[in-house]
Amino acid sequence: MKKKLHKAMLSIILTMLFACNSTKTINIETVNEESPPKLVFLNYTISKGDNGKKNIQFINKKITDGKQKSNNNYVEIGGIGDLKCIQLDKDSTKITSVTIKDPLSRRIEFVNDSLIFENKKVELSKTSFSLRLQLHSQTKFIAIKEIIDSLQNTRTLIITKID
Repeated sequence: MKKKLHKAMLSIILTMLFACNSTKTINIETVNEESPPKLVFLNYTISKGDNGKKNIQFINKKITDGKQKSNNNYVEIGGIGDLKCIQLDKDSTKITSVTIKDPLSRRIEFVNDSLIFENKKVELSKTSFSLRLQLHSQTKFIAIKEIIDSLQNTRTLIITKID
């Protein structure tokens, strides 16, 4: 009889334990392996040769953590002479691009003799310019191309390797 009572009590205790036991959901969070967003700053000089063709020389680059706030320096559709800056992957496939106004063609504002503001277009033979781009994680190269006609055809001026 003692054995039956013992078994019954053990059975009741186990039933109570399992009945009172709450089920827990275990959330396994996946760790995001992607690195933080990066910005790349590129500095170049651009000049126009006697033949009218543009030449670009790379000065330096700096890659930092950060996210670009706006693209105010870039235009939607470029005109002849403007530059397309294209991020390329390891296979030289286009990832993304932006277009900037021709750095050799500047508009200046000045006050004329009648004390009225005027705009004037100035064509430079040589100048420096900088790019600030949100760097895509797959980018290995940045190509700068000149728009050469109204159909948006381009001519490659320089390709910069991104480490």
